[in-house]
Amino acid sequence: MYTRRLAPHFLSFPHTTMQNFDYQNPTRILFGQGSIAKLAKAVPANARVLLLYGGGSVLKNGTLDEVKAALATAGIGHVSEFSGIEPNPTFETLMRAVQQVKAEQIDFLLAVGGGSVIDGTKFVAAAAALPEGEDPWNILLTGGRVVKSALPFGSVLTLPATGSEMNNGGVITKAATHDKLPFSSRCTYPQFSVLDPTKTFTLPKRQVANGVVDAFVHITEQYLTYPANARVQDRFAEGLLRTLVEIGQDAVNKPEDYDTRANLMWTATLALNGLIGAGVPQDWATHMIGHELTALHGIDHARTLAVVLPAVMQVRREEKRAKLLQYAERVWDIRDGSEDARIEQAIERTRAFFESLEVPTRLSAYQLDATAIDPLVAQLEKHGMVKLGEKQDINLETSRHILQAAL
Repeated sequence: MYTRRLAPHFLSFPHTTMQNFDYQNPTRILFGQGSIAKLAKAVPANARVLLLYGGGSVLKNGTLDEVKAALATAGIGHVSEFSGIEPNPTFETLMRAVQQVKAEQIDFLLAVGGGSVIDGTKFVAAAAALPEGEDPWNILLTGGRVVKSALPFGSVLTLPATGSEMNNGGVITKAATHDKLPFSSRCTYPQFSVLDPTKTFTLPKRQVANGVVDAFVHITEQYLTYPANARVQDRFAEGLLRTLVEIGQDAVNKPEDYDTRANLMWTATLALNGLIGAGVPQDWATHMIGHELTALHGIDHARTLAVVLPAVMQVRREEKRAKLLQYAERVWDIRDGSEDARIEQAIERTRAFFESLEVPTRLSAYQLDATAIDPLVAQLEKHGMVKLGEKQDINLETSRHILQAAL
């Protein structure tokens, strides 16, 4: 006979309840091998298209040629290109793209690349549609609130990681001032995204490992908070986390394993398309602190998350106790021992998982010591990141403790 085990948090937090939410995701997903050919029908036939991409990988592996061939099949007459979008897309580079959009009267954007390229394309789409005289930097200063319209755009995903292909947010860096700021708007969802797992086969191991970590932390930001009686969201999040744990090693070490890459690509998309975050509290402190590590020290975004998340778990273990115990049991199958022992083991298992992908989890791995902490805390203060976390109670001193725990 099957006996359902009542999760501890439903007993400990009877007063919590799922939050109200308004969820809509308009992005169409074209998934699977050969899906780039579907661009012929997805892009408007009379569009003036700008292809945006990063470095040379989409040229070397033939993805860009495949995209252009699909557009040619559709008879699209104007297709131009903008290259050089950085792994942490900069305001300065993207403003050059905005100038090209206006000069060529572009009316449809197509991002070909990973999350950084798609983030950058969202910004270009919004900045190009701003009223005359509006400073595009205000998009970032207001978190996207000034965005009232945007050019239509789609994406061809080549790196599963950020979920940017099916959400409305992005993060942009101003190189001149080391400001790395997020934005979002209802106007900046991709109209469609093409997800062909074969386009990930030639990625370097480092980028694939980063993608696994990025998706994992996106999920925990929406899950490791406090109970909200959102059983569907919890089970969905736990299933995604377990999937990443199951496929992580193969994703990195078996580059042409289609099924593994397909599962990674779809998991990373579902991790941040708004579904598991609907109706539940969200944290995002790991990301906000991680952004400053990238801005000041150039550490890969996902690698900053791998450093900060275990430290957040450790410093916030009392505030997150109920969900950490649930995470220990449902994701890592940890059921024995005292509550504190189970929490400690779950944190160590998380750290070990990242390390197994050759993603370090300590600041010391990047030659950073205690002297790095004051400038990072100063950046958080500069950017108004003084009330972080699901309860907005992570102040600068708590952030300092988190960074100390990450040494």
